[in-house]
Amino acid sequence: MSSTLLEVTRASHEEVERLERLIVKDLQNEPASNKDRLFQSHRVRNMIDTVTSTTHKLVEIYEDSDNARKDEIAALGGQTASGINVFSAFYDRLKEIREYHRKHPVARGVVDPNDDGEALLKEEPPIEFSGEEAFGRYLDLHELYHLYINSKFGEPIEYSAYLDVFAETDKVPRKKKMTRQYREYLENLLEYLLYFFQRTEPLQDFDRIFSKVTSEFEENWAAGNVQGWDNGNQENGHVPSQHTAIDLDYYSTVEELIEVGPERLKEALAALGLKTGGTIQQRAERLFLTKDTPLEKLDKKHFAKVARGSEKNGVGAAPQQDENSKEIALMEAKMKKLCDLLEETIARTKDNVVKKQALTYEEIEAERQEEETQEDSESEDEEQQIYNPLKLPMGWDGKPIPYWLYKLHGLGQEFKCEICGNYSYWGRRAFERHFKEWRHQHGMRCLGIPNTKNFNEITSIEEAKDLWKKIQQKQGVTKWRPDLEEEYEDKEGNIYNKKTYTDLQRQGLI
Repeated sequence: MSSTLLEVTRASHEEVERLERLIVKDLQNEPASNKDRLFQSHRVRNMIDTVTSTTHKLVEIYEDSDNARKDEIAALGGQTASGINVFSAFYDRLKEIREYHRKHPVARGVVDPNDDGEALLKEEPPIEFSGEEAFGRYLDLHELYHLYINSKFGEPIEYSAYLDVFAETDKVPRKKKMTRQYREYLENLLEYLLYFFQRTEPLQDFDRIFSKVTSEFEENWAAGNVQGWDNGNQENGHVPSQHTAIDLDYYSTVEELIEVGPERLKEALAALGLKTGGTIQQRAERLFLTKDTPLEKLDKKHFAKVARGSEKNGVGAAPQQDENSKEIALMEAKMKKLCDLLEETIARTKDNVVKKQALTYEEIEAERQEEETQEDSESEDEEQQIYNPLKLPMGWDGKPIPYWLYKLHGLGQEFKCEICGNYSYWGRRAFERHFKEWRHQHGMRCLGIPNTKNFNEITSIEEAKDLWKKIQQKQGVTKWRPDLEEEYEDKEGNIYNKKTYTDLQRQGLI
């Protein structure tokens, strides 16, 4: 019954306690399959949301901003406009109760304690997954993949290779990161990963996760330690003035200014928000104009397009671009955090894509239909003993792969790679492909060796080190060696190389 404010309060407390008991009871049941686990998580998530909203309503009632609760309590004590009349208040309340039950004959005031909510615990909340996502097993990044390969910052690669690099934003040049196309792509990628994570892990506290990511990012950004953005301003033309400013008082002609060099002229022009293109003569002339003419009085044709919005104040658009850089870097940090949380799902997606590349369309369609028909009986299949007399490798579904596929790819042949930590690769195809995968690349980085084509087919650490030494020796023939070739002159005019000069100076002979 909810005819009074106090009754609403009582019913709300009772509802919160009932839902808390149901949450505990539901979490005590171990799901038999991934599908049951998702249903359980979403049921608990819905109940938690209901408890949260009900609790907010209770807080509003107890705050009693309109004094409605206080007046209702006073009325229970018989306080009326004409004075204290207990009997009148009692019969007024009795009349309200009877009127309420007359209008709601099937209403019940108290929840039956024997009602354990079995119907609610068996509920299957609607969860939207595409066919490619296979009810939360895999990511579906095809749409984002097409955006990547058709963009100016991406490259035409296969979908399987895209799954290896989509989270590696450090490989994208900073200049291309400032484009609208990259920002939209990153926003869509972050939105999809968050949406997928919310559907597969609804019990995670997203606000707490992102709050921690944001706080760590703010500290690193202030200290200039954000990976890929520590010197981001320089590439975009916003170099700190102490590194780019040219004191024009030391130059009386354009010809003298040309001797500074094209790069320093370009940096100085960019710092002032001026155009940086043209020949070295044009750059010097454009910069020399600022010696006697204030920026606000210069012709608009000398300013870069990005700076025209701020040229009245005599400054470029550096603050705005710095803010945009920070927003993009924060999105990248959030995206990388989600990729870390979805690491297993990303790995399963890669394996599934590689597997499908080896099958025909008919076989893929047959497997998809078989997967849909066996989804409901997944828990029963897991309990059955798998018959595998040939000891074939297990597929992603926990069943042996077809024997013809086993023979086709030579999966009985084992290849071990010492660089990958003696990891075993079964089949020639998997072995050749692993040289471009993350595990081998990580091993090469730990050895301090670039993972180039020269090191393909090399799995031994010693062989890799020997080859790298030979390559370095070969490169060292034409490499400039400053300790031997850089020249120094003493006070008497004697010429020494850097190493000899340093030794003599250390001995006090110079």
